[in-house]
Amino acid sequence: MKPSRRIKRASILVFTVVAMGIVGYVLIEEMTFTQAFYMTIITIATVGFKEVKELSTGGQYFTIFLILCGVGTLFYFVSSFFELMLEGLFGEAMGRRRMNQRIKTLKDHVVICGFGRVGENVCREFQRAGREFVVVERDDEGAEKAIEEGFLVVKGDATHVEILEEAGVARAMGLVSALHTDADNLFVTLTARTLNPRIFIVTRCVYPQSTEKLIYAGADRVISPYLLSARRMANLILRPTISDFLDVVVRAEDMEFRVEEVQLRKGSPYAGKTIGESNIKTQTGVLVLALREEGSGEFDTNPGRDTLLKEGDTLIVMGTGEQLANFQKRVG
Repeated sequence: MKPSRRIKRASILVFTVVAMGIVGYVLIEEMTFTQAFYMTIITIATVGFKEVKELSTGGQYFTIFLILCGVGTLFYFVSSFFELMLEGLFGEAMGRRRMNQRIKTLKDHVVICGFGRVGENVCREFQRAGREFVVVERDDEGAEKAIEEGFLVVKGDATHVEILEEAGVARAMGLVSALHTDADNLFVTLTARTLNPRIFIVTRCVYPQSTEKLIYAGADRVISPYLLSARRMANLILRPTISDFLDVVVRAEDMEFRVEEVQLRKGSPYAGKTIGESNIKTQTGVLVLALREEGSGEFDTNPGRDTLLKEGDTLIVMGTGEQLANFQKRVG
């Protein structure tokens, strides 16, 4: 039984014994409520104070019975109370130690700075995708909430170098900075880029004029929630069907067809071949929607059969979950 449940049960038992003692002394010895309560407490606690009055034979036997019941019940309550306290102190310390050990073993994970409304939803998206991530949150309430959700958490200010190091930024493949101010996001971006030049950084931007500064500091992508919301709301009016379709394809877990990005890594059997020669559609069933060369910011949105595939290229493909898994396996 958990200590919290034990102490609840022990409290009920103590209350029952005290009530029984008061009623017994009132009925047997005709004591007042205060006298009966006093006698019950000193009897259960075995402190040895003098009785308020000479006990009759019945009162003496009742006192013996009350001692046998009360001492055991009180000991049970005290032991449950201290067990609960120790569990809180040592349990939290051991949990923190296990979490730190797990974070130290992570590699190619994502560091999410800030567990506010934006950061929390980012975490849920990574959780849904099955990706490993670490939350950095300085607010005690936010950190406890993230821990209750089962996330790996580093309590502290993400703008401090040692906190980012504790979160494993040097080993991470990506970082999301979702702090409340552009100044904090700027500092996190600059620090993370210094600690890990290869990390992919996505940062939140409150004011549009801060975008250029964040990019200059090392951000790969800068997201303005207000600008995205405005575009989203406009597109829902102008192109509602397209917006709904893209939401379903990109986000729905139970959708038959999904859109994914797949990079052709070194040694991929498709590298050096054209899309036609690769027979991607025939072999896997996936449809290549777009292609972006490594180091290029532009997409080839209509790749043909003669489009040459190279190592490092990123393909945007659409297919069923089974087809996409088969394609990723073939890519290597």
